[in-house]
Amino acid sequence: MSINAELSELIDSKFREFKEGTIVNGTIIDIRPQVVLVDIGYKSEGAIPSAEFEDEEIEVGDGVEVLLMKLEDDNGMVVLSKEKAAHKQNWEKIVKVYEDGGLVKGKVKSVVKGGLMVNVGVEAFLPGSQVDIIPPKDLSEYVGKIFEFKIVKVNDERKNIVLSRREVIEAERAEMRQQFLQTVAVGDKVEGIVKNITDFGAFVDLQGMDGLLHITDMSWGRISHPSEMLHIGQSLEVQILDVDRDKERVSLGIKQMQDNPWADIEAKYPIGQHVKGKVTKLLPYGAFIEIEKGVEGLVHVSELSWVKRITRPSDVLELGQEIEAVVLGISIEEQKISLGVRQLEENPWDAIEARYPIGQRITGAVRNLTTYGAFVGLEEGIDGMIHVSDLSWTRKINHPSEVLKKGDEVEAVVLSIDKENQRVSLGVKQAETDPWADIDDKFKVGDLVKGQVAKIASFGAFVNLQDDIDGLIHISQLSEDHVERVKDVLKVGDDVEARVIKVDKVERRIGLSIKAVEYSEDELRKESQSFETLKPSSEMVGLEQAFNLASTGEEWSPSED
Repeated sequence: MSINAELSELIDSKFREFKEGTIVNGTIIDIRPQVVLVDIGYKSEGAIPSAEFEDEEIEVGDGVEVLLMKLEDDNGMVVLSKEKAAHKQNWEKIVKVYEDGGLVKGKVKSVVKGGLMVNVGVEAFLPGSQVDIIPPKDLSEYVGKIFEFKIVKVNDERKNIVLSRREVIEAERAEMRQQFLQTVAVGDKVEGIVKNITDFGAFVDLQGMDGLLHITDMSWGRISHPSEMLHIGQSLEVQILDVDRDKERVSLGIKQMQDNPWADIEAKYPIGQHVKGKVTKLLPYGAFIEIEKGVEGLVHVSELSWVKRITRPSDVLELGQEIEAVVLGISIEEQKISLGVRQLEENPWDAIEARYPIGQRITGAVRNLTTYGAFVGLEEGIDGMIHVSDLSWTRKINHPSEVLKKGDEVEAVVLSIDKENQRVSLGVKQAETDPWADIDDKFKVGDLVKGQVAKIASFGAFVNLQDDIDGLIHISQLSEDHVERVKDVLKVGDDVEARVIKVDKVERRIGLSIKAVEYSEDELRKESQSFETLKPSSEMVGLEQAFNLASTGEEWSPSED
């Protein structure tokens, strides 16, 4: 055999040692932006994408293990892969770790549907539910970070691996929890981080152990919701109140680390003492005032002013406002302090009788009208009430709007004062002389009088006489002839002449008669007597019923048929 033949056979035998699908040793001979050139001792070098060397510091001359995928491509170059070599080497290691129940480190590469892709030497899937104890809202914050994982599933055929970081965390927490429960004691003060907030309290992470901080153990003061004091992620010191090692439960407190401000509250804030504080809460029924840390008092809306009608505390107070108040009452059991603001000033009702003695005449504007009367302003916040029955001596007034309107200036007389219920009664008619006081001098039976029809009722007609006094012409006194309907004879506004046939000073009633205008004294006397004894019938009411019906306001209007 010639030398050239021997050399050719030697080279061929050397190259026959390179088998596709095997792992071979190579040397980096050039590092370019996109590829790294590696010499494996074959007749041509291989190009490996630079991405396969990510996170590694490499230099020319470094050795590297690669997978020989193809001896020659279309360009005559060897096809190599560092990642696939590592994958092949790592797969058996991963399977061994899985079988032994061990942990594996890996770097999160990217977010995929349902979870994350992790490089643990080979590519593995981390479901979103297994990322943490509480599934995170944003998975992208984990990309690029390195963690320890437990392998929960390996599919050798598909070369699939499923990981769990949650199980690693839970195992660590379980170990920490047991260690915590064995060493902690009631009364210990420990550091924790607020993990969750509910309506009834907050859960605090204590080195792997969740402790409950109930809302009633947060502050000696009154709070409506734990979020007023705490926020998730907050670090705080708490005191151990109770430990149940069997059920692995721990109760925590914050206020127990401070002196109870309610212990000597009555000595600190005796009834009647003036205090200063800050408005911490405004509600429809009152305002809470913090007079020291952990101690709040309530100013009820009714205790804000003696005279102003305050509907809501927010109308006169603001959150954070510094105010002065007076202590009205204390309940240690309920941890409540009643405060008053109006007590800082003299109660204007205390001396009301001196300012408005009974019988005094006052002048004021009508502030409001109701069905039963009118309110007249006496001074700031104090009104007097004129009952509808005290508006006129002579007229039957059903509603104050018949004679008054809002804003009218009226003169009235103080009739009575009720300090306890804060009421002043006024009368308009009392400011004038009662025309019925000397009625005997104005009207006598037999007098001939003139007036105008003011109202018509089914039983008769009311005639307005002098001094705004009404007299009643009963239907039986309209004519000698039988009258079926009053409106057939009279209408409102008609001028009439009639004779007085009855005067009742006690009941304030005057009876009139048109048919008796031409009567003699004897006839008038007989008519008056018969009028007195008039009884109701199916067609006609008597005088007494007529006046009673008059008081109900019965009358006829032109719209009636």
